[in-house]
Amino acid sequence: QVQLVESGGGLVQAGGSLRLACAASGLTISTYPMGWFRQAPGKEREFVATINWSGGSTRYADSVKGRFTISRDNAKNTVYLQMNSLKPEDTAVYYCAVRKRAYLGGSSVSNEYDYWGQGTQVTVSS
Repeated sequence: QVQLVESGGGLVQAGGSLRLACAASGLTISTYPMGWFRQAPGKEREFVATINWSGGSTRYADSVKGRFTISRDNAKNTVYLQMNSLKPEDTAVYYCAVRKRAYLGGSSVSNEYDYWGQGTQVTVSS
């Protein structure tokens, strides 16, 4: 079955960096767009970043633009989220997801994604 496993979360001080990884198994993701979302306690899940199938097109939420970078290594069947200049308001569970629409672009809409990981906790202390 399809599995997405996030890793790289943890506790970091404000201004620090983390690199999240999302490794896929049971599905070759090289032709599919991918996305990262997050959910803070008491809040709805929100879009963070998305990348198209080739990695040539990316899109970010305004709140993370200029600080986060999404990338992918299709040979490793893995997507990454590099997070720099972290702020306490970035604290959330971060989820990766695959949009199983071959050769299409990414989406900021969560219900357009077909498979989700279990999430990884990111906590930013002030």
